[in-house]
Amino acid sequence: MVDRTYLEKILLEIAQGKLSPKEGIEKLKYLDFEPIGDFAKIDHHRQLRTGFPEVIWSQGKTTEQMIQIMQVMRTQSPIVMATRLEPDIAEILQAQVPDLRYYPLAKIAAIGQNSVKYRGKISIVTAGTADLPVAEESAITAELCGFEVVRLWDVGVAGIHRLLSHSHLIAEADVLIVVAGMEGALPSVVAGLASCPVIAVPTSIGYGASFGGLSALLTMLNSCATGIGVVNIDNGFGGAMLAGQILRLANKFSQC
Repeated sequence: MVDRTYLEKILLEIAQGKLSPKEGIEKLKYLDFEPIGDFAKIDHHRQLRTGFPEVIWSQGKTTEQMIQIMQVMRTQSPIVMATRLEPDIAEILQAQVPDLRYYPLAKIAAIGQNSVKYRGKISIVTAGTADLPVAEESAITAELCGFEVVRLWDVGVAGIHRLLSHSHLIAEADVLIVVAGMEGALPSVVAGLASCPVIAVPTSIGYGASFGGLSALLTMLNSCATGIGVVNIDNGFGGAMLAGQILRLANKFSQC
């Protein structure tokens, strides 16, 4: 927890006019973490530094560890979020943790909602139906972060007319997240139509030569279209967090 003496010193300096409130916040940004047993250290000040609280990666954690982490985090944060949570574990957690919501397609569990609502629209586009779990991980993450999300599913390059018939959604987006497996060509096409940043998310969907998403990843990294950022294979969460950082920065500049 925060060292009480140091916290009192900062508050006293603010009260005496030696520090401005803004300077005090800067000093507090890197203070607070809380140990849980010998297996976790919860970063309570993640939201203060980055705009969104620490998120729990569920894979590899025991059910009891998950319960303890969630119970501690909910005392300090308006929202608790866990990714890659399997349905059977979610069912156990819901019996132990009050108000826990579960989004089965995204494999995300959450308590509460981010108290901040941001301006800006994140549009999420998928190449195929098989890409939906990764796309929904992006969508639910972005919504829990406080952003408006528009979904456009199954508009891959094998039937490009499906995408072109929704060109107005691309034009209206402030940030686009494009999720695709197989050869991973869709982000290049979308980026050639869009005036906003495009975040490409390769998925592990595809036949043998796709190498578990490596083919799509390399295609996206080698795109001839400009304005594309690429995250790791199946990392829908990372794509949403990057989109959120872009829009949070845009919100900050608009207030200057």
